[in-house]
Amino acid sequence: MQPSVGPKAVRKTRRHGAATAAAIALFHRAVPKNFGVDLEPAPGGAARASIRNWAGAKNLKTFARALLTTRLDRSGARIRTAALGIFVAYAAIGAKLVVLGVSHDPPQTLKGAADEAVSGARPDLLDRNGDILATDVKTMSVFAEPNRIIDKDEAVELITAVLPDVDARELRERLGSKKGFVWIKRQITPKEQAEIFHLGLPGVGFLPENKRVYPNGPIGAHVIGFVDKDNVGIAGMEQYLDQQSLTDPHVPGFAVDPESLKPVRLSLDLKVTHALRDELIGGLERFHAKAAAGLVVDVNTGEVLALESLPDFDPNDPGDMKDPMKINRINKGVYEMGSTFKALSISMALDSGRVTLGTRVDARDSLRYGRFTIHDFHATHRILTVPEVFTHSSNIGTARLALMVGVEGHKAFLRKMGQLDRLRTELPESAEPLVPKRWGELNTMTIAFGQGLNVAPIQAVMAVCALVNGGNMMVPTFLPRTPEEAAKVSHRVVSEQTSESMRYLMRSNATHGSASFANVPGYYVGGKTGTADKIIHGHYSENKVFTTFMAITPADKPKYLFMTIYDDPMPAPEDHGFHTAAYNAGRVAGALIRRVEPLEGVPPEKNPPNQPFPIIARLGYGADADKTGKE
Repeated sequence: MQPSVGPKAVRKTRRHGAATAAAIALFHRAVPKNFGVDLEPAPGGAARASIRNWAGAKNLKTFARALLTTRLDRSGARIRTAALGIFVAYAAIGAKLVVLGVSHDPPQTLKGAADEAVSGARPDLLDRNGDILATDVKTMSVFAEPNRIIDKDEAVELITAVLPDVDARELRERLGSKKGFVWIKRQITPKEQAEIFHLGLPGVGFLPENKRVYPNGPIGAHVIGFVDKDNVGIAGMEQYLDQQSLTDPHVPGFAVDPESLKPVRLSLDLKVTHALRDELIGGLERFHAKAAAGLVVDVNTGEVLALESLPDFDPNDPGDMKDPMKINRINKGVYEMGSTFKALSISMALDSGRVTLGTRVDARDSLRYGRFTIHDFHATHRILTVPEVFTHSSNIGTARLALMVGVEGHKAFLRKMGQLDRLRTELPESAEPLVPKRWGELNTMTIAFGQGLNVAPIQAVMAVCALVNGGNMMVPTFLPRTPEEAAKVSHRVVSEQTSESMRYLMRSNATHGSASFANVPGYYVGGKTGTADKIIHGHYSENKVFTTFMAITPADKPKYLFMTIYDDPMPAPEDHGFHTAAYNAGRVAGALIRRVEPLEGVPPEKNPPNQPFPIIARLGYGADADKTGKE
């Protein structure tokens, strides 16, 4: 018996039947007749699919073949549809590129990460003659994209087998990060690059970088400085380049062609620097000193031709730069300069007008001040003239001359000479002088002969240069400076007469004073020794000294000043137990003059100058400058 169907159900069945019939008609137009599917409307408007005809179709392969069959009557529509899809895709890509191009934030892509990571270019550093002191070379560095590495443990094992100095644990941590770019090792060798390449690891690649190299190794290292792995200046003139924006700013999107970076020429002379280092090392070994340092300066321009401080370092591999023994003692260390300071004290007295070269000073007995007593190392126990105070290096005589000027006058003169304030040059390394907090007469007496005030050696050199170049003081420079430029940056600190008097005193000290070891024939040398007792545990040591020697050539019209320093030198076997400055720093300065003067094209003169000191000669002084032997 047939179930009864209500009117509502009949209407619903008819609506579905009509929709199904329309779908079947559309299917027949799209599918070939021989496809093997029979869909016919059932009686009463209901749709019935003939399961029997469907099962009788050839097979599913026939169905797939029919779908993939290309028919000419439908090709045009398909091509237009595909073209429209491709156009829309490229339009979307183009729009995205425009957005990225106008965006201020750099895209977080591998290229962006690499641009930020690789080292920037730097200009070459040249010496005054054009010889290369520092330059960039291209090298390869290996990186990884952690999200592209499938087996990170295997990658670590393979990479560390080729690069054994890479820490496996640290590398695994980097590869496990979510960063898109990490370094594996910077600045690898071509052999290492080839071996990594042949591993065939996905997500591991190479980037070219700039590596800073120093072809002369440790020569001039404290002036040149060095850079880190990112080619950023860490010390010396390398750091100065960054401070002056003379390097590639290395901002993503702002590229600087390395060819456009103009080389920077320094005042250093590579040949002179090599000679200075060589002589200092020889003295270091001969006198078994803890450290040594030296400086060669053009007194008329303030240009530093050579600076060395030992122990030093190789900027190609600087190692532990926190080692206090590797500091730049010329700029960064502060020391009591010993009797070299007597040049400042005597010039102060002469320039004040209270003292002349003929002034006599009582040095018959020790000088007492309260519970303190000042002695002379080589006591004469007699009244001395000013030249004799200098050539005998009399502590007593120098102290008395300083007291004639007074405490305030002494302080004012030393401040004018740049000894009480930090001296800043192009080198970032500098030091603050150690100045007494309470400065009384006793301080003036001891500072007058180089005890009680600690300054950087380059400060003392700056002052002595002014004393001998005619009286004009200028800050030393590590960049080229012409005499005309020097005149613009200098200022007068003492008179021409005082300057000539100091040249005469230094020449006299070389011929019949403590500087005779540096009196190289033919170069008319002048000089001054300085031996300071070192402070050990708050007290002056009786057997540990800090020695300094300053020499000028030629003494009548100086061109160069040579300074040598030794920290705690021991007596040489032939020196009978003496370890004062004359025996070590003085000897080395003499050897340095013999080497450097010919390098600078200065031949030795057979005869001394005719009238070396004309100003003081008119006053009746200077005739004994070239005599030999002490009184």
